[in-house]
Amino acid sequence: MNGPHDLGGQMGFGPVAPEPNEPYFHAEWEKRALGVVLSCGAFGAWTIDESRHARESIPPAQYLSASYYEIWTRALEVLLERHGFATQAEIADGHKRDDGAAPKRVLKADMVAGVLAKGAPCDRPVQTAARFAVGQAVRTRNFNPETHTRLPRYARAKTGVVEAVQGSFVFPDDHAHGKGENPEWVYTVVFDGGEIWGEGADPSLTVSIDAWESYLEPV
Repeated sequence: MNGPHDLGGQMGFGPVAPEPNEPYFHAEWEKRALGVVLSCGAFGAWTIDESRHARESIPPAQYLSASYYEIWTRALEVLLERHGFATQAEIADGHKRDDGAAPKRVLKADMVAGVLAKGAPCDRPVQTAARFAVGQAVRTRNFNPETHTRLPRYARAKTGVVEAVQGSFVFPDDHAHGKGENPEWVYTVVFDGGEIWGEGADPSLTVSIDAWESYLEPV
C-alpha cells in the first residue's frame, strides 16, 4: 500500500541524519516493547507480513509522529484485538476482563535464545524455473494496491537490470492477508539514479531493490 512508511524521494521530511554510535535502545521502555512484540509474535497467530501491514496501516498523522517502537506497539494492539487476544477496553486500561484466544505457543524466558538463534527462514522451493536471468533488462509494474506489497512506490514503472537471482521466497503480498505462502523467485534489480529520480539525479548513483518475480516484466 502507499502509506506513511513509504517515503523514498518525498520532500519536506528533512534529511536522513544517522546517529553516530547509535544505541540499540534510547529508553528502557523500548527494551520492553521489543520483548512484548516478539513474545506475542510467538503466539503463532499472525505472520511477519501481516505485522508489517498492520504497521503501515497506522493513520499517517499517528505514524509520522510516533517513534520506531511506538509504531511496533500500536500495530501490536491492532493484531491482539484482531486475533481475539484482547479487546480495545482491555488494552486501554491494561486489565484483563475476559478469557481471550489461546496462543499456540507461549515464549518463556529459557526459550528466547534458541528461538532467536533459529529465526524464521522464509526461503521456499518453487517448481518453476526463474523467469529472468542476470544481466536481463526488466521493468517493474506500475500498481498501487491498498494491500501489502514490498515493491517501493519510488521503484514502480522503472527499468533496471537483474544483478542477482536470490532464490525463491514467501510472497509477502499474499502472505500478509492469509492467502498462503505462494513462493516466488526473488531478484536483485539495479536502477541508475536518473531512472529513479529523473533529471538532475547524481549520475553516479544506483539503487538496488530485491523484487519478487510478479513485480517484474521483461523489457
